[in-house]
This record gives sequence, structure tokens and C-alpha cells, in this order.
Amino acid sequence: MPYPTEQPTEQPAEHLTGPRPTEPGRTEPVARPPLFDPYREGEEPDPRFTLANERTFLAWQRTALALTAGGIGIAALTTHTPARQALATVLVLLGIATAVTALRRWSATEHALRVRRPLPRLR
Repeated sequence: MPYPTEQPTEQPAEHLTGPRPTEPGRTEPVARPPLFDPYREGEEPDPRFTLANERTFLAWQRTALALTAGGIGIAALTTHTPARQALATVLVLLGIATAVTALRRWSATEHALRVRRPLPRLR
């Protein structure tokens, strides 16, 4: 049996456009790219810039970890007064917000470096 001579045509990136219909009224779930994926387009930037961006991200992650650990420490190791519980809650929430913000900033900066656009502004 001879092999087919036609090369398969490349399909459109449906994982970026959403679910495709399979039957009227039904859709098939489609895998989506990760939320924070700056590598999906562009080209590799100068490693010095990528490493500097990563160092900044890790510094913010250390800060987030310290805030979270401080909040947990206050909650676990001190008397349970409302003021200390409120302080512990604020520190843990601030740590979580710092970690998420750092991830968003790292992703936006990495994407800007890869597509050779200006870096995102601080808000």
C-alpha cells in the first residue's frame, strides 16, 4: 500500500479561539493556553533582561512569602485578640495580593521583552 503523498495542512489554532461545535447545540471542550504564558509568541530576548525580570519577580515573591509567614505567625503564636487576628488576616491577604501582582507583572514584562514592545507602566 503506497504512502499518501499529500502533506497534512496545518489547522488553525483553535485552542486560542474557544470551543468548536460538534453537533448543533453541543460544543467540545478545548484546551486553553495557561493564564500567565508569555512564551506563546515573540522571540527569545537578551538573557540579561530575562534574568533581571526573573530576579525582580523572585524578590517580590520573597516579600509575599514574608508577609504571609508573618500573618500566619501572628495568628498562631499570639493571643487571639480581635486586633491581632485582623492584623494577621491583613498580612496574609497582602501576601497573596503581592504574589499574584508579581506574577502578573513578570508575565507582562516578559511578554513585552519577547515581542520587543515598551515595558508595561506601573499603575
